[in-house]
Amino acid sequence: MGRITGGAVIAVLFMGSTLLTPLYEIYKSSYGFSSFVLVLLYSVYVIGNLLALFFFGQLSDRIGRKPLVFAALGLAAASALIFLVAQRLWWLFLARVVSGLAVGIGSGAATAWITEFTPAERRARAAAIMTGFNFVGLAVGPLLAGLLVQYAPHPLRLPFITYLGIVAIAAALAAIQPETLAATGKATFKPRLGVPADARSAFIAPAAGGFAAMAVVGFYAALGPTVIRQNLHIANHALASAIVAELFVVSATLIVATRQVDGRKLMLWGLAATPIGMALLIIAERSGSLAVLLAGTAVCAITGAFGYRGGLAVVNSLASPERRAEIASAFFVCCFCGNALPIIGAGALTLATSARIADLIFAVVIAVIAALAFAAAFAVPKRLEMHA
Repeated sequence: MGRITGGAVIAVLFMGSTLLTPLYEIYKSSYGFSSFVLVLLYSVYVIGNLLALFFFGQLSDRIGRKPLVFAALGLAAASALIFLVAQRLWWLFLARVVSGLAVGIGSGAATAWITEFTPAERRARAAAIMTGFNFVGLAVGPLLAGLLVQYAPHPLRLPFITYLGIVAIAAALAAIQPETLAATGKATFKPRLGVPADARSAFIAPAAGGFAAMAVVGFYAALGPTVIRQNLHIANHALASAIVAELFVVSATLIVATRQVDGRKLMLWGLAATPIGMALLIIAERSGSLAVLLAGTAVCAITGAFGYRGGLAVVNSLASPERRAEIASAFFVCCFCGNALPIIGAGALTLATSARIADLIFAVVIAVIAALAFAAAFAVPKRLEMHA
């Protein structure tokens, strides 16, 4: 039950990060801001992610897992409340930063929680459990919000009211679970990335793979609905959100189906799939083909699922118990940067050139990063084979 509760917490936190997927265009129309501001609104939550991971990444290793889990759920609720009462554009940016703070604080602590709830002989599966729930949450966000926006009243209010109820349920479940790590030291907020010197060469490949995987996720969550509306001419919010959610649903399914597969192998599969997925997305954008888009989404799901899950499995194996949340948080720093920074670059390029050129450059850059990560994995094969 503890592992399921930890996974549910992760799902709820990441659900909050994609709940806005069908709402971005509505906010854009209501507030009258540009497409680039839309990209910034999506990406600004990385500020909260990084603040959390730099200053709180190792905190649960010192004071226990549950305090950080409750703090993250409280911040997720606060973010939803700000969206619920927002009246100015800056309120939306503040809510996104708070949402990022919630995800950043909770992801490392909950991942360590899941690992410690898992028997030692089965801990290789902890990354699969965590990542599976992660992508379930990412899928439920746009699916739920898309349905409410399309078919229910108050599209800018009801999704957040519903989310607040879900957060409350997750907090109730967490409250009845035992703590897995007693407080071992004084709380400190000193910034620290948390990658031991002897693990840094092995850390490069999973970190770059996580960056690429989450860049693909970021593209879908931020720009997917706009591409679907403008290039495929699909105006139904529920349908557009379902297409975006395909990536997350397929990713979660793949993670469950391959939970017995070696993490390093999955990481390499995800990296190898990245250029193919990027190519299919560019073809779909230029041809306006829904079939090609769905195929490209499925291939990119391999990137998202295996790049993230495999990378996390390798990273988890590099950590000693007392530094597990810290090194997981360092991995999440790379993932969150991938989730936001390339999207900002693509948005800036769109202003200077066009969306088609910007998306092409985005695809090439992500494919190159994946190729370099693939090569880096083989640069230290013995170390990776030892820990994966």
